[in-house]
Amino acid sequence: MKRRTLLSLMIAASLPIASSLLPGIAGAADAADVIRLSTTTSTENSGLLGYLLPAFEAKTGAKVHVISVGTGKALELAKNGDVDVMLVHARPMEDKFVADGYGIDRRDVMYNDFVVAGPVSDPAKLRGGRDVLAAFRKIASSGAKFIARGDNSGTDLMEKNYWKAAGVMPAGARYISAGLGMGEVLNMAAELQAYTLTDRATYGAYKARTGLQIVVEGDKSMFNPYGIIAVNPARHKDINHKGARLLIDWITSSEGQQRIAAFRPGGQQLFFPSAAGASPLTPAR
Repeated sequence: MKRRTLLSLMIAASLPIASSLLPGIAGAADAADVIRLSTTTSTENSGLLGYLLPAFEAKTGAKVHVISVGTGKALELAKNGDVDVMLVHARPMEDKFVADGYGIDRRDVMYNDFVVAGPVSDPAKLRGGRDVLAAFRKIASSGAKFIARGDNSGTDLMEKNYWKAAGVMPAGARYISAGLGMGEVLNMAAELQAYTLTDRATYGAYKARTGLQIVVEGDKSMFNPYGIIAVNPARHKDINHKGARLLIDWITSSEGQQRIAAFRPGGQQLFFPSAAGASPLTPAR
């Protein structure tokens, strides 16, 4: 009943759920083989999960219900026991989540990087830059607009750290905190001819529809690692820990890692596998 109630509440609250991946969501909500995964909108918007999860489901017979939100919300859902496992990209928050006893068995999964995207006109003259702090200072001094996620996601936290390190921010209405997912923010940046910080994978998925260009890339501080964490069953007795471990084992196995590397929409690799000692899928427990 708890799972059915959670999903009903989330639908009522208009939180994005990848329903295209989840046939029969209402009827299957209480099934023992359902795995509830919270993840970031950038992971979902990239198309990666639509590519990966059908292979996992076909191999294991399990069904994955995806809830895509900002990293902060994904962690909150996991902390409350409303999901079984999460896939996010905010390492300090992940480490604290595990240290506080809410999660176990965190593993590296993959990485990509952040980029600064902006309009073709490039009003702040950033194109070709490799220093993200210098770019942020130019945005602040140029009069250009910047669209922020504003949703406590991993991207949002990284962006805030950059502004803090740069020692400056765009003034007034030139800084727009959208409170939206990455794909929506890219669309908004295109409409307003503004800059934004984005993960490379979601940028790649939205490039054709937005016309935005990468203007800054390659800064070492823009590295973006992803981790997967099981919710601690000692905290929540009714979670599907067996399913969580099954998904963790698969996505960090040789098969899962090879599929991540093979995800190349438009011929471009968007994620790079990083699981340590990836091995064949562990039998279901």
